[in-house]
Amino acid sequence: MVPSQEEPAAARGTSEAQPLGPAPPGAAPLPGPGPLDGPEAAGPEKVEVELAGLAGPAGAEPLEPPEGGWGWLVMLAAMWCNGSVFGIQNACGVLFVSMLKTFGSKDDDKMVFKTAWVSSLSMGMIFFCCPIVSVFTDVFGCRRTAVVGAAVGFVGLVSSSFVSSIEPLYLTYGIIFACGCSFAYQPSLVILGHYFKKRLGLVNGIVTAGSSIFTILLPFLLRVLTDSVGLFYTLRVLCIFMFVLFLAGFTYRPLASSAKDKDSGTKGGNRFSLFSRRKFSPPKKIFNFAIFKVTAYAVWAVGIPLALFGYFVPYVHLMKHVNERFQDEKNKEVVLMCIGITSGVGRLLFGRIADYVPGVKKVYLQVLSFFFIGLMSMMIPLCSVFGALIAVCLIMGLFDGCFISIMAPIAFELVGAQDVSQAIGFLLGFMSIPMTVGPPIAGLLRDKLGSYDVAFYLAGIPPLIGGAVLCFIPWIHSKKQREINKTTGGEKMEKMLENQNSLLSSSSGIFKKESDSVI
Repeated sequence: MVPSQEEPAAARGTSEAQPLGPAPPGAAPLPGPGPLDGPEAAGPEKVEVELAGLAGPAGAEPLEPPEGGWGWLVMLAAMWCNGSVFGIQNACGVLFVSMLKTFGSKDDDKMVFKTAWVSSLSMGMIFFCCPIVSVFTDVFGCRRTAVVGAAVGFVGLVSSSFVSSIEPLYLTYGIIFACGCSFAYQPSLVILGHYFKKRLGLVNGIVTAGSSIFTILLPFLLRVLTDSVGLFYTLRVLCIFMFVLFLAGFTYRPLASSAKDKDSGTKGGNRFSLFSRRKFSPPKKIFNFAIFKVTAYAVWAVGIPLALFGYFVPYVHLMKHVNERFQDEKNKEVVLMCIGITSGVGRLLFGRIADYVPGVKKVYLQVLSFFFIGLMSMMIPLCSVFGALIAVCLIMGLFDGCFISIMAPIAFELVGAQDVSQAIGFLLGFMSIPMTVGPPIAGLLRDKLGSYDVAFYLAGIPPLIGGAVLCFIPWIHSKKQREINKTTGGEKMEKMLENQNSLLSSSSGIFKKESDSVI
């Protein structure tokens, strides 16, 4: 059945969403297939299903995730998307130095402040736009949204390479490029649930590991490029990544509702077409706030941003702290490399482990990750030996990968496949607030107190609090399920009694009629 907002666990995956009942009146209608043009409207011809879990017209068989096949190519495309988007963002420190050299002096405090806003605005906009992107994904599908987003990002990056001052980069790099990345990124999370269910955790781990790989490699590439050809040509080289991302978006093929429809789509030659013959049927509610009626999701959407107020502080200020604490060390960048390597390992490892953790209990993996991330943040100032700091960074990166890789599987478990796009969109939008606020507060503490010690101690507290909040989610979810099962069981019992009474009344009438005839 299509799960209502009060029955989030009814859709444990894409294959369980079946059109056996109407949607509740408060929920937004699903962006399913609309009427077809011309004579094809009368027959069961080609109908493309844009979201996982949609079963198509009445009487159609429910979709089963193929668990492979074309899905492996989709996985590689999503991996490239994660790597390109967040690899460039995580390597912004190299571009930051190059921007200072190009547009001003690094000793100019005002210029440093201006330049810092370029990268900060870019990262914040990627997550801030996600709720809007979720609406586009619901209405237009993953493929159209991702392809258009990559094209916009390409335009923003190209235009950034022709500016003559730092201010235009706020628009070209901070807004246009970032918004394009956001529109390309979120569909890569949603599309995986169309093609995988049993292996979804592993696939998400592989996809999110792409950002770790690019984070390790891109800083070295960007450093070589900026030193040899300068900032502007470096940005033009990065446009190649966005162009490949544009091509990768075409692989997000909608699943056909049946084998016949699939064959029809192949014969029609529009496998990679951006425009199908299906008319759009946009939801009545653009933003489906009804998903917040799912209590477990509402708690999750509060706990994750709460934890992130301190989550990104080490990633932003760690290098500055290392330069101040370990001045004699030569290879200071190795701490960031350690985080990137173990983060990739953690995404693969915990992504696979999540496949064996049933249902909403996957949240406990995120609780574990936040506990260690908070603890490692507090231990950073205590490290007086560089080797100890490397060990702390290795552990932090491992559990960073755990947190990221299971975000999409948990969203599927909490709200079901039909609402997962907006569920992820809202969550990422909320995440933009702590990502923007947390690091500047830590920087302010550093300026006031003269060291990062208090900043790192305080940065470890929000992940611990957020993890404690997430502990309540499995209990809330199971309690809601018991209420649903109890209600469903009572309705079934009433129906059985009605049928039994009806049968007894019918039998009594027949017996009376036979008695009268005998008399």
